[in-house]
Amino acid sequence: MVKSSPHLAKRAFTLIELLVVIAGIGTMLAFAVPALTSAYERAKVAKDMSNLRQIGAATQLFMNDNSGAFPGSATATWMSQLNPKYLSRWLVLKSPFDARLSSELGDATTAVSYGINANVLPGNVAISADKITKPTTFIVFAPAQTSTTTVSFAGTAIPSGFPGVTVLAAASTPGGTAVGGPHNVRKKINALFADWHAETMPWSGTGPAFTNNTNNPPSDADGYYRWNVQ
Repeated sequence: MVKSSPHLAKRAFTLIELLVVIAGIGTMLAFAVPALTSAYERAKVAKDMSNLRQIGAATQLFMNDNSGAFPGSATATWMSQLNPKYLSRWLVLKSPFDARLSSELGDATTAVSYGINANVLPGNVAISADKITKPTTFIVFAPAQTSTTTVSFAGTAIPSGFPGVTVLAAASTPGGTAVGGPHNVRKKINALFADWHAETMPWSGTGPAFTNNTNNPPSDADGYYRWNVQ
């Protein structure tokens, strides 16, 4: 039987070894955190896109029942006309990029994250879909946000008692001019078009960008149609 020597003490980590371990953990975190952040943002982008598609599907059902006219009028907001008959639940109107107060109930008293193109409701009278000449480039729904450096959505109470926002080019109501899209470091935004496809597009640029609403060929010959009906 081999006996342990009383002169042999248990070996402990040296300071250098401990520092090496800590540095290794730090290196792994440096790689892991951005990857997790990126995956988390991609999940929110996908959820935001899903919300827009659900809003689009509800809008189509509404239009089928109302001679092809978009929802919204001087007496009723578009979201109140979609909910609850056509929209599965009010929280579809809440963007995953949106931070909310804990006091909000997630019902029709809660502000929405998305706005409708003001040009489908000129003079608070909803137009019909056949008035849009270029549905593949005309944006109907998109996130509405304030002009702060961080993403901050804003819906307000209007006379009918329902929250409402209006999106027109780069301007959001309320909040003035937004500084960028909700994702990809404020460079991109999701939008739902009049042909009912949803896509992620650049916030700004000379091509088919969200904020390019001027008819300025050859950079974006259809840019004017994104926000204005002819």
